Amino acid sequence: MARPVTGAIRSGLARAALATTLFLGVVAAAIAAPASFPEQREADHVVKDFRFSTGETLPVVLHYTTLGTPHRNARGEIDNAVLALHGTTGTGKSFLNPGLGPELFGEGAPLDARRYFVILPDGLGRGGSTKPSDGLRARFPRYGYADVVEGQHRVVAEALGIKHLRLVLGTSMGGMQAWMWGERYPGMMDLIMPVASQPIPVSGRNALWRRLLIEGIRTDPDWKNGEYTSQPRNFGHILPIFNIMTESVLGQQKQAPTRAAADALYDKLVASYENRADANDWMYWFDSSYDYDPFAELGRISAKVLAVNFADDELNPPQLDVMNAAVAKVKDGRFVLVPTSSDTHGHQSLRFANLWKGYLAEFLADPTEATEAQSSAERLDSSARR
Repeated sequence: MARPVTGAIRSGLARAALATTLFLGVVAAAIAAPASFPEQREADHVVKDFRFSTGETLPVVLHYTTLGTPHRNARGEIDNAVLALHGTTGTGKSFLNPGLGPELFGEGAPLDARRYFVILPDGLGRGGSTKPSDGLRARFPRYGYADVVEGQHRVVAEALGIKHLRLVLGTSMGGMQAWMWGERYPGMMDLIMPVASQPIPVSGRNALWRRLLIEGIRTDPDWKNGEYTSQPRNFGHILPIFNIMTESVLGQQKQAPTRAAADALYDKLVASYENRADANDWMYWFDSSYDYDPFAELGRISAKVLAVNFADDELNPPQLDVMNAAVAKVKDGRFVLVPTSSDTHGHQSLRFANLWKGYLAEFLADPTEATEAQSSAERLDSSARR
């Protein structure tokens, strides 16, 4: 992708204009939202001088949603917090969709919002968080997953004052970032559950289709180095590559059993993106995996890990045979591969929590893990009293 122009980022005019946009009417206090789950709220955390991995700085807004009520232990610290990290094209609210929200956070669900305090951040570059389409377009700093994780951590630690998480759960890109959380902040969580991810660099077919999408945007004559006034004409026509790569072969065959049905499905997919996608945002989303490479440092993870993948996932194909070796590097890790069935949807199986929430429930209820977490807390209490 085109590299941002550092001078433009740092120019007084650009910085002043963006700062005005970010700070005008923006407060860190929670904003009431329609209550689909107990105590569902939204808020913005403003960072006046967010430093990107490139060295560039920018004022940013980090948007997030919370469910449930924080519970505080004897030390006054929140002890029931769960962090859920969304995928590349999603936002924190993606977890509230019908296939996920009720299955995960509803009454009696594994992460019942009456029991847990659930944090759903919008990753940097997405949703209500600061992104290229807010004004800087392709002059926005190039960001990677490390920057997104930094933003998530600032929401948890600065905005919410949370020192320890019960669980870090992530799907797709969020699963990749869950591995990074375990390495960057070892000891900050009891459990890590990456869903539909692999802790290796984006490479092979996964890298190729991302590059295809990026180049399809960047070489479009209507892109104009990101300074378009309407979306590039070809942009919507290349976006179905996302659907093609993330849905299962069986699912696509069912949706399009004939050539005519396939043509109709393609047209439907193109139409579904109209007025809902921004070319610069998408280009940055798929470029942001450039710095992802957690494999070498997996031994730093001290939390228990349960990784769940799907046998028909074309983005994380089991044929690569990397998961057992990866989990073996973790001090306490387990890997589950959900077999292909008429109910799975390739990579998109992550959107159907009924396929994997049972593993989550078992993970949370593991008596050995609970005992070890209590012992760890007692050791911390003892150390703090000395």
